[in-house]
Amino acid sequence: MASGWAGDDAVTKQIDSTIDDAVAAARAKLGKGPGSEFCLECGEPIPQKRRQALPGVQYCVNCQQTMDAKADKNALYNRRGSKDSQLR
Repeated sequence: MASGWAGDDAVTKQIDSTIDDAVAAARAKLGKGPGSEFCLECGEPIPQKRRQALPGVQYCVNCQQTMDAKADKNALYNRRGSKDSQLR
């Protein structure tokens, strides 16, 4: 239920906007082009099947997992919705 000057569908619009932003960010991260035969981080060869499955891949599985874990710690969206999580 919205209150004040917000419309009744304000929460739904906010959720939709958050989802749209997340989808756009995920699409921007998708690789393009031929990709790399060797990992840019550690220099190990990237398997052919990985390069076929993910066009434009630049990192091996281990390095990509490490980078994803770091990115998750810096998430831009408040999914909990509590005041404590907004005060970070």
